[in-house]
Amino acid sequence: MPKLKTHRGAAKRIKRTATGKFKRHSAYHTHILTKKTTKRKRRLRKATLVSASDAKVVRRMLAAGR
Repeated sequence: MPKLKTHRGAAKRIKRTATGKFKRHSAYHTHILTKKTTKRKRRLRKATLVSASDAKVVRRMLAAGR
């Protein structure tokens, strides 16, 4: 089986934490911000973790860059 290549799009958007989890930025914070509440926009600014159900897929996409 050939080596897997790193998914470059994912590598630019997702970082690995010290504990091995994956950190990502929230969606819905680029445009049409006038109708969103200040509280919602403030929460979207913060980075969050990739869900456990998606972590396996992300790990495979970033496998080559270990």
